[in-house]
Amino acid sequence: MYQNGKKLIVFGSVALTILILDQLTKYWIRTTPDLHQYTLIDGWLAFNFTKNPGMAMGINWTDTWIISLIAILATFLILIYIWRTMKSANIGFMICMGLIIGGALGNITDRIFMARIGGYGGVLDGHVVDFIHFKLQLGSFDVFPYIFNVADSAISVAIVTLIVFYKKLMPEYTTHIQKTGANRPESESGVDDVGAFRHEHPDRPL
Repeated sequence: MYQNGKKLIVFGSVALTILILDQLTKYWIRTTPDLHQYTLIDGWLAFNFTKNPGMAMGINWTDTWIISLIAILATFLILIYIWRTMKSANIGFMICMGLIIGGALGNITDRIFMARIGGYGGVLDGHVVDFIHFKLQLGSFDVFPYIFNVADSAISVAIVTLIVFYKKLMPEYTTHIQKTGANRPESESGVDDVGAFRHEHPDRPL
């Protein structure tokens, strides 16, 4: 129980930190016109204030309110998954989940409130504020043409980390090892299962 409490504190702290950083940076960009188009590193990095009505990477295949509902549902399902796997999860996994949930909540906050703030719609009609823009080009090819935010960055870092360190971080992998009995020691009595059966039932076939 103590371990679960510790994991929840780590998860919640990371998620809350990302949510606050995301909303503060978006507010800063929105309310500072001089930063709407601002070069940080010439040819490499700039602020480019945009409002994204769709999904990540500018994907916009349906109404904004439907995308908002999908985002909320997906976040809710991830929370259920975190709760169900918490017992076997490690701290690294909980940090990654905190990054993902914090980022998701940051963008969902935009979807819930930004339309009201901007006066262009109701709840769930809000556009996500994006502003980080890598402008590096190879010839006429944009290396990364998408504009993103702190929430997107947190989610991306977490997903890449989970993929690279899958065996060390994912609780399903640990659970699978436990269920299949890999590296399972002998019983406490020092007798394996077959040996115990033979000892208790010497006249019965296996």
